[in-house]
Amino acid sequence: MTDQRELAAALRAAVRGEVDLGVTARALTTMDASNYRRIPLGVVAPRDADDVAAALAVCRERGVPVVPRGGGTSIAGQATGTGIVLDFTRHMNRLLSLDPEAGTAVVQPGLVLDRLQEAAAPHGLRFGPDPSTHGRCTLGGMIGNNSCGSHSVAWGTTADNVRTLSVITARGERLRPGPGWAGAPAGLRALVEGESARLRTGFPDLPRRISGYAVDALLPENRADVARSLCGSEGTLAVLTEAELTLVRAPRARALAVLAYADESGAAQAAAGLLPYRPLTVEGMAADLVPSAAGLPRGGAWLFVEAGGDTGAEARAAAEAIVRAADVVDALVVTDPARQRTLWRIREDASGTATRMPDGSEAWPGWEDCAVPPARLGDYLRDFRALLAEHGLRGTPYGHFGDGCIHVRIDFDLLTGPGVARFRRFSEELADLVVAHGGSLSGEHGDGQARAELLPRMYGPETVALFERVKGVWDPDGLLNPGMLVRPAPLDADLRFSALPREPVDVAFGYPADAGDFSAAVRRCVGVAKCRTTSVSGSAVMCPSFRATGEEEHSTRGRARLLHEMLAGELVTDGWRSTEVRDALDLCLSCKGCRSDCPVGVDMATYKAEFLHHHYAGRRRPAAHYAMGWLPVWLSWAARTRTAGVANALASVRPLARAAKRMGGIAGEREIPSLATEPFSRWWRRRRRSAEDDGPLVVLWPDTFTEHLSPSVGRAAVRVLEAAGMRVVLPPTLRPRSGGRVGDARSRSPLSLLTARRGRVCCGLTYISTGQLDRTRAVLRRTLDLLEPVLATDAPLVVLEPSCAAALRTDAPELVHDDPRAAQLASRVVTFAEALERYAPDWTPPAVNRPVTGQTHCHQHAVLGDGPDRRLREAAGLTGELAGGCCGLAGNFGFERGHEDVSRACAEEQLLPSVREAPQDAVVQADGFSCRTQLEQLGGVRGRHLAEILAEALEEE
Repeated sequence: MTDQRELAAALRAAVRGEVDLGVTARALTTMDASNYRRIPLGVVAPRDADDVAAALAVCRERGVPVVPRGGGTSIAGQATGTGIVLDFTRHMNRLLSLDPEAGTAVVQPGLVLDRLQEAAAPHGLRFGPDPSTHGRCTLGGMIGNNSCGSHSVAWGTTADNVRTLSVITARGERLRPGPGWAGAPAGLRALVEGESARLRTGFPDLPRRISGYAVDALLPENRADVARSLCGSEGTLAVLTEAELTLVRAPRARALAVLAYADESGAAQAAAGLLPYRPLTVEGMAADLVPSAAGLPRGGAWLFVEAGGDTGAEARAAAEAIVRAADVVDALVVTDPARQRTLWRIREDASGTATRMPDGSEAWPGWEDCAVPPARLGDYLRDFRALLAEHGLRGTPYGHFGDGCIHVRIDFDLLTGPGVARFRRFSEELADLVVAHGGSLSGEHGDGQARAELLPRMYGPETVALFERVKGVWDPDGLLNPGMLVRPAPLDADLRFSALPREPVDVAFGYPADAGDFSAAVRRCVGVAKCRTTSVSGSAVMCPSFRATGEEEHSTRGRARLLHEMLAGELVTDGWRSTEVRDALDLCLSCKGCRSDCPVGVDMATYKAEFLHHHYAGRRRPAAHYAMGWLPVWLSWAARTRTAGVANALASVRPLARAAKRMGGIAGEREIPSLATEPFSRWWRRRRRSAEDDGPLVVLWPDTFTEHLSPSVGRAAVRVLEAAGMRVVLPPTLRPRSGGRVGDARSRSPLSLLTARRGRVCCGLTYISTGQLDRTRAVLRRTLDLLEPVLATDAPLVVLEPSCAAALRTDAPELVHDDPRAAQLASRVVTFAEALERYAPDWTPPAVNRPVTGQTHCHQHAVLGDGPDRRLREAAGLTGELAGGCCGLAGNFGFERGHEDVSRACAEEQLLPSVREAPQDAVVQADGFSCRTQLEQLGGVRGRHLAEILAEALEEE
């Protein structure tokens, strides 16, 4: 058994990069995007090739396996191992050179594909292969798997675009593989020349033949290309340290033809016939993969066929020619780049969305990317569907129809013995079916552990024995990624689900989408790592903390992995008390971006609240949990005692403010926001009403922030809603024993004062974000009691603060899932813009006619949607788009000590630059109190709620 302390010491002495054999680093790398899980000994992040050689030497001396790893998005298990994981994403992630004249680039293995594309684009160039994970997959991983992507019908696989490689063998030899036997280890040429007849006849001729080793690339007619033969070897032959790649000329213009067919087989049969038109893509998917067919032509399945040209007209003409040649039910040609991106996002998210069947049940990889000759794809898909039905399984095929490559997630039962046995039987029979159609077990993602055991069915035992001999030449000690490709581990061993508890975990939230099972909720993360993208576009949010730190543990995937290991109990052994999980969740902003942006709907904000609830059960909490978690109580006391002015005066005295912040766990860099001397509801009670009583009744929610910190938002909302003809009331503050009025913030009568209980409605947001879920439930039950007169009507609840609206719409029914009133309340919640759109559809807002800047609130984006807001802004003449991302303050997060740097980094990502770059006369919109506070404290800019913008325009009119 390896002595971990001695191994760690030896590695630290030899390697200049980071060496981490701690629990967190190991937990983060137990899995990739496959069904497999193996616990490594540790992680090394080498700084350069010398570090790689040094780490290999240390591991070779001790017989410790080594697994090279990029973005960890492999779907067959090849990025997992039991030894040392080499993480190339931290340091060896640079573009070393780019030669526009030669059309080449030299990269390190940890470079993310999108970074290369961004550098090549100004020269009209790009790297041809583009997997759907292009925002986080690395070039090293693409070379290791011989990745392809949607444009392979035009530009081939990664192997087709590699010129030379720089590698280090397990025994420390540095080689530079390329054509003409360049960089071949001793013995390889003799081995190949002795097997030339087998190599010429034993490999199927397919555009997507990825399975096994590409030994046939070493034939003289294939230029004896050693670099090409290494592509797809999954880190089992040598460790890549550098690669010279060929770039392709990108078309100046593109048009996307979306071709609709009656069913999947019709689309599959048509795909091969479109290849003579030289399309850039021929991608297919069926209706059962698409959450909504909105924007797609009518049909049951679609081909996404992209055409290129030097001009927009030329590209459109090429796309229209494809439409005319295709026998379609319906078709659509899209030339607008934004619309194209929206449509492509449906296809790119399929690797995640396919992990859930239409009924919400789980589906898994394992037979993710078989490939057959394109002309046989229709027949193969029919046989594949029949085999699924024979085994009682379901799957949703999609993928690269033009190359005959199909991706599919299948609803295997990988939790029980009989289910795993069926998984094995199906895998064996499907391998035979693929071979019968002349196909390859892997057409893009590699064999890994998922398919390597079945390679003899495709190649025969003699060719597989040849693969073993090739492995012996390159890696005679079997040090590199053992268990993959040759001498493989069983396809049903090391399944990542086997370590999870079989009985449901006792939790506070209801997890309705996961049948109340927290383990199933954590299993949602399949590792596709969309949360690891380093930039976002449009209104996307996920994952701001990862973009701020670049650390895996601060990504949604990283946190899900730690929660998985916490439940497994082998590596993280102290359960809910785990400090490793706590520390990883500490920088989660609870922005809920993952709830909408993650293809599988991981909701880390909820998981964080759940964890904190258990972690601090019966223990003293951090000071910030009391100072800011109980904010509604402290602010209510200040209002009741009319001491807001005194509190503001004291907060302006620096020594006192400093002491208060220290006691409350608040970052010293933060200013304490001023309290309103007149709370919103007090203004409401004294105002003279001018609204008519015959308009539609709406109940305006006095959230904590509007009530005590930004009452101007509430006043503005009342002004606009009443101008639109609505009758605005506030919720009751007394709970009558029977009956009662809908609400006017008092609902008092002499009798009610004697028989009712006083209280104020609250969504419990601050308690949720600090994991005080018992307190949250008590607050929500009190709120439901107070709202009984409201719920007895059909009046909507207009909530101005997006975070509070999101909490009421999603958290409340999931926390108080045993009370049907919570779901009833959630269904009544509307945003300010939704209220105007639904209840005053004929009202015309005042003309603001100015550009707008700012940021869509992260909870608005993730939970509520911003369609009505966009339409309201457009109607008011507010031009421009709001930024995405998260402001970084995120309620209590940015105020807590230790979070200032991340909070500022999040704000500097999109919010602050969008405001700085906006036109001089732009209106700054920020609907959330946190967003407005962040703008004021970090940017010196006053943001306003949309209600304030419209109310001011009404006054001007």
